[in-house]
Amino acid sequence: MAKISVLIVDDHGVVRQGLRTYLELLDDIDIVGEAENGLEAVEQVRQHQPDIVLMDLVMPEMNGVAATRQTLAISSDTKVIVLTSFAEDDLVFPAIEAGATGYLLKDVDPAELHHAIQAVHQGEVQLHPDIMKKLIHRMKTPQIETDSALGDLTPRELEVLSLIAQGKSNRQIAIALSISEKTVKTHVGNILGKLHLSDRTQAAIYAHKHRLAPDE
Repeated sequence: MAKISVLIVDDHGVVRQGLRTYLELLDDIDIVGEAENGLEAVEQVRQHQPDIVLMDLVMPEMNGVAATRQTLAISSDTKVIVLTSFAEDDLVFPAIEAGATGYLLKDVDPAELHHAIQAVHQGEVQLHPDIMKKLIHRMKTPQIETDSALGDLTPRELEVLSLIAQGKSNRQIAIALSISEKTVKTHVGNILGKLHLSDRTQAAIYAHKHRLAPDE
């Protein structure tokens, strides 16, 4: 089984060393590099094309938001998990809009961090509960507009949207609905287009807001 390649980006050496020490003990993780600022991170991404980047936000030279944006422009297969001490709105929203698939705080339990890396690698979204609440609140729109948009979805697209809200990857959705991954990708594209959303994170938030997730 191929290991998940991870790049650690943080301007504090102690933090980088702590993450490396823990992650190197895991059989499915391969640390391919470290960077102490955004500029170094972008260069390391260009060199190593990692599966996952653990990205700090507040750094010298280039912050984590700009580095996330450039990372995804360089390597579309790379996923970014923000790992920061900050949950302020002026940092959360730009990071998500830049394309980060995960947003965790540095006090995350090591086992939860490992799970998040595995989940994001599989195409799932991983957000700290406080971050999810902020995003749901921000996405509130007039009810008449959202109801109309939701009504444009087909029954199958509603099923796919519900599974996205559960954090399922395209492969997992395909298995659950007995359809191909290609068909799932088509449904996801249709959902994003009809709801005027930019990515799966926003789709998951939309689904939770409209109580499309089974646990709600």
